[in-house]
Amino acid sequence: LTDLVIGVDLGVKTLATLSTGEFIENINKSRRVKQLEKQLRREQRHLARQLQANIKGYLTTENGSRKPIYKRPLELCSNIQETKRKIKLIYRKLHSIRMNHLHQTTSYLVKQLPKGIVIEDLNVKGMMKNRHLARHIQNVMFYEFRRQLEYKCLQYGIQLVVADRFYPSSKACSYCGNIKSKLNLKERVYKCSSCGLKKDRDLNAAENLAYYF
Repeated sequence: LTDLVIGVDLGVKTLATLSTGEFIENINKSRRVKQLEKQLRREQRHLARQLQANIKGYLTTENGSRKPIYKRPLELCSNIQETKRKIKLIYRKLHSIRMNHLHQTTSYLVKQLPKGIVIEDLNVKGMMKNRHLARHIQNVMFYEFRRQLEYKCLQYGIQLVVADRFYPSSKACSYCGNIKSKLNLKERVYKCSSCGLKKDRDLNAAENLAYYF
């Protein structure tokens, strides 16, 4: 192992920003994934129209909810089953692309043979409450990234450090250590009021995580 320590700042804009100055792209913004998501939405709308055409009425249950009454049982509708099969196949393709990208990223990190890797203890459950970012956070798969990194670091003998959830990696200046009282999410460039440092917000956070080791 080398004397290198890598701080990894996870995000939605880019999957990971490394303290070495590298940026790992978010695969969900690639052309292939966007094409598959567009195809998925089209097939889901097609399935909804097929199901609606097969409904002859609704049955009201005791708790007040409505249950559809189908003209033909769904298992006998070959067109509906074929559309469902297409949707499952697209979901499987998307999952495989995302998993492959995570494996490539985590393998790239451990093959640099650093003595330590530092990541954040993210409150994913709390982040999912933001309805504007929930789907994007879910697709990035933060927990899976951490899980893969844990067992790969164990294989290589690398020390994986999980920084405290309240460690101010984004608010602190990586040069002088000054901590901002408030930092909005839309501020993508970190500007230190004490030393005048101007740096990419995620890169500044990654460098602070490297110092945490």
